[in-house]
Formats: sequence, structure tokens, C-alpha cells
Amino acid sequence: MSELRERIEDLVAQGDGVNQGAAGNAIADLVQALNAGEIRAASPNDDGSWSTHPWVKKGILLGFQVGRIVDYSTEKFPFYDKNTFPIKPLRKADNVRLVPGGSSIRTGSYVGQGVVCMPPMYVNVGAYVDEETMIDSHALVGSCAQIGKRVHLSASAQVGGVLEPVNAAPVIIEDDVFVGGNAGVYEGCIVRKNAVIAAGVNLTSSTRLYDVPNEAVHSATGDDPLEVPEGAVVVPGSRPIDSDFGDEHGLSLYAPVIVKYRDAKTDAATVLEDALR
Repeated sequence: MSELRERIEDLVAQGDGVNQGAAGNAIADLVQALNAGEIRAASPNDDGSWSTHPWVKKGILLGFQVGRIVDYSTEKFPFYDKNTFPIKPLRKADNVRLVPGGSSIRTGSYVGQGVVCMPPMYVNVGAYVDEETMIDSHALVGSCAQIGKRVHLSASAQVGGVLEPVNAAPVIIEDDVFVGGNAGVYEGCIVRKNAVIAAGVNLTSSTRLYDVPNEAVHSATGDDPLEVPEGAVVVPGSRPIDSDFGDEHGLSLYAPVIVKYRDAKTDAATVLEDALR
């Protein structure tokens, strides 16, 4: 994909004077590769770290720059969007269950075989959703977010997206993670394999994560994002405001807490029902 990368970076460098035809062709090639999972906005390394690929996000932004708004409306639903990023073309052979009822997957995103999409849900451009993941009702997979295999995004779970700044890391949810209802993971956080994010937990780059079993505090440092350790079970908690005023009024701040690490009991509570697939 080095040739496509060079084309996109050259076109982006042209700014407002970009050649529309050349840009349109490059975006079409980028979208095709994203749809097929041949390129990703971020990819795992052998050592467990992740590499971000800013040129992919540059290409997506270029697509918005050169795209024009067109009418994709159906008989009952008005729909107007950039012609560069319409609805993802799915076929029965893709083996993706897209249940009727207002769901939408934007083109330029990869959705693996066996993924189940319950209405209404949304997958944005640049996202990567691996095999056998469940995206439940009202769940969002944001732009360029990376979702692993057999992940369960429960109802109203929010996985944040990022296109700008182009060097920023997207949210990464690794294999076999469970994200509870109304939970949110934002700003480049990494949730490692087998972790459980309980309902109502919110994680951002500025969140401190309190690890009770290990008596440690996890936080983002410099260019390194907040990471939820492998197998951690995270629940909503609170911590007191350490001031006279806070003491006087009994005030506390939200704080996510690792209460334990995943065990057989946790697995039983979070298992995906095969019958639903």
C-alpha cells in the first residue's frame, strides 16, 4: 500500500488546489482497501503495541474535502451525505447480520464475518470491527476505532472516534472484551484482551483508573494512552475531593475502579449467547 500512501500524501500537500479527479480516484482506492480490511487506521504489532497510520486518516479527511453532498434518500428516509462516503455495500456472502431498524455502516469501514448489528447502531468511516463481534442497539463505533474479535458492545455503548489530529491514536478494543450498557471509551484509550467494562463506566485520556487488586493507578503518560489491563473488570466508582470544601460538603469525583481480574464467574456472566447468532 506504499503507492497509495504516496498518492494520498501528495494530494493532501496540494491543499485547496488539489486535483479533483486524482483525489477521487485515490479515495476510491482507499475506501476499497478499508472495506476489505487490507489497510487500517491502526494495527497491532507482534509485541502487543499498536501503530497508528496517520496517512489513512489524511486520506479520509481528503475524501470529505473533495466529496460533494448527494441525495441517497429512500422512499421513507431522507439521507444526504458526501458521495465519497456513502453506506457500506454489504452482500449476503459477507456473513454480517445487519438487523432492520435504522442501523448504518459507512463505507470505508471493515466489518468481519459473523458480526451482528442490532438496530439502531452505527459504524463510522475508518473503523475496523473484527469477526463475531456484537454491536448492540444504540451502540456507536466511532471513526477509525479498532474493535477486536468476539467483542460485545452492549446497548448504548460508545466507542469514540478520531480523525483530527491525524497523529492521534484511535480507541482500541482488543479481542474478547465486554463493554457494558451506556459505557464510553474515548480519546485513544486501549482496552486489552478479555477486559470487562461494566455498565456506566467512562474512560478518557485524562481518566485515572484505580486498580484495587494490584494497589496501583493507571493513567495516560505523555504519548502513551490510558490502558485497561488484560482481564481487568472495571466498574464505576468515586473518590473524595481532598479539600476542606469537599470534606465539608461530602463531595466526590467519578473514578473507574478495577475490582478484580476476570475469572470463570465473570466469563459465565458475560458470555455471548450462541443462539443469538
